[in-house]
Amino acid sequence: MYSTLQFIHSYWAYLTLLIIVLATLNALKGLFSKSDFKHKDLRISLFALIVTHIQIIIGLLLYVYSPNAMGAIKSGGMGAVMKDAALRFSSVEHPLIMIIAVVLITIGYSKHKKKEEANAKFKTLSIFYTIALLLILSRIPWGNWFN
Repeated sequence: MYSTLQFIHSYWAYLTLLIIVLATLNALKGLFSKSDFKHKDLRISLFALIVTHIQIIIGLLLYVYSPNAMGAIKSGGMGAVMKDAALRFSSVEHPLIMIIAVVLITIGYSKHKKKEEANAKFKTLSIFYTIALLLILSRIPWGNWFN
């Protein structure tokens, strides 16, 4: 089960990153061009929300079933995990930052629905999606992506 979850999480991540980049660029384009907020803009931002939620669910399941993260925490405690950079990244930094990024995307999507003006919608999406994208980019295990 672990290897299947890892496979899905790894390949779904490419789609997730692509959609978040597209949604962020779409929001920034709408903000700077002062265009109307159309149905396609809503769909792009919604699709980014959906794929990130699917990715975080897969990631959390992977975390629970991970022999590395959970095994290291159980055997050596959090002190040992925090002293090892690779374990700290996979057990603490990556999951925590990704959860924060998904929360930001969720907040941004929820807040934009309450706005009436198109520019305010694009501004809200731009701020939250850009911060989330930067956080995600900072904690992707890039070494694993190109192997």
